[in-house]
Amino acid sequence: MPTNGGAALRTERVTRQYQMGSALIRAVDEVSLQVGAAEFVALLGSSGSGKSTLLNLMAGLDRPTSGAIFAHDRNLSELNPIELARYRSRTVGMVFQAFNLLPRMTLEENVELPLRLAEVERGERAGRVREALERVRLEKRLSHRPSELSGGEQQRAALARALVNRPTILLADEPTGNLDSATGIEIMNLLREINQSEVTIVMVTHERPLAEKFSHRIVELADGKLINSGVKA
Repeated sequence: MPTNGGAALRTERVTRQYQMGSALIRAVDEVSLQVGAAEFVALLGSSGSGKSTLLNLMAGLDRPTSGAIFAHDRNLSELNPIELARYRSRTVGMVFQAFNLLPRMTLEENVELPLRLAEVERGERAGRVREALERVRLEKRLSHRPSELSGGEQQRAALARALVNRPTILLADEPTGNLDSATGIEIMNLLREINQSEVTIVMVTHERPLAEKFSHRIVELADGKLINSGVKA
């Protein structure tokens, strides 16, 4: 497990609750967790345990009801909307179970999109896109559209899109959930390579064997609560 640097992510008694009719649902309940720089952490738990909610809070896509989340020692709740948007576009990359590629765009255009949103200079974009696609070994598929790619290739393209802004933190929500087991292993090997280049990874999964094989540490949630944040068995 990496020991360099401090915490890339830290949550302090984070709670996220929702009102559903007359019931108050605590999707995340007083979770305190630290993820070290360049660590690969797997978040495990059954459906409804709060894994994806916690990941969205770490991404700045949602705000906690109480508690605090720090990314590289910056309190996300203290960021204004522009700073939070910059955090989401430059510090964090996200990969989802659904590949979320735009069907009318080529692979090159899909991967370039975050650069356009982050207002990266046009002259720099092509090189950054090629660099990201080389990392996932899709540089020969630039002009293909998502429908012309296999499921594994689409997830690799989604990974390239998440990496194109050179984030220090990668958040992955069930990245192998739509893939067969062999293709899932390919994606996990890619994630391990990315992690070895000093990118911190937090991955939500329900597949314990993958978590045990590829992550440095397994964190388990149940009913929104942290029940185990220990090292991998």
